[in-house]
Order: sequence, then structure tokens, then C-alpha cells
Amino acid sequence: MKLLSLISHTLTEKQIEEAKNRLKVSSIVLMPEEIKVIWSNISPYGDLPIDDINKIIKWIDNESNEGDYVLVQGDFGATYYVVDYCINNDRIPIYSTTKREVEEYIEDGLVKTKRVFRHINFRKYIPHD
Repeated sequence: MKLLSLISHTLTEKQIEEAKNRLKVSSIVLMPEEIKVIWSNISPYGDLPIDDINKIIKWIDNESNEGDYVLVQGDFGATYYVVDYCINNDRIPIYSTTKREVEEYIEDGLVKTKRVFRHINFRKYIPHD
């Protein structure tokens, strides 16, 4: 079973460990550069760029089989489009839940904030009945 990673950042060690141990994934497939550029740069202007997102769908279709996981996080509209495709084509779309930790401190007379997001677990996208 594979996990295709459709996120704009590198998977953490904890995410890789969970994918292998809990989800029983034998391989993780990262986006090729062309797909990564599209996914990381969805324009916030105008309509959703369906032609570009369909290139991502084609990559998912070519790289995965029924029952494989697809980790999908990104632009809300693009994520919805890809998750819908995965559900309708027997892929298992998932996302990473996180816990945000905030630390405030004073430096040079300024109040600064540091935010750390820690991976908690993967969760399946569930379609509405």
C-alpha cells in the first residue's frame, strides 16, 4: 500500500513513522517537481484552475491504486476537488491533525510569538451521506 503526499512541505519523521506503523504503508510517493509547483502555487485570484489541478489528478491516477492513501492539504478549493476525486475513485484521502503550541516572549522591547505545529495523527476525510 502506498501513500501519495500532496502537501507543500516535507513529511516529518513522526508522519512517516505513523504512515508505516499505523497505516501499514510500504512506500511514500512524493510529488514530482512539476506537480509540486502547481500544488504550492494555486492562485487565490479568479476561478479554481481546474486544468492545472487535473494534472495533479492524472498524477494521482498514474501513481496510485485503489485502496492507496493520498495525503491532501492545501488550498481549500483544490483540496476539496482532489478529495472528492479520491473518494470517487477508491483512494483513501487523509489529512494530518496538528496541535498548535504558542510561545510569547519579549525581545528588544517587542512582544514576539513563536508558533509550533505538532503532528498528532492522520485522519480520513469522510464523505457526507
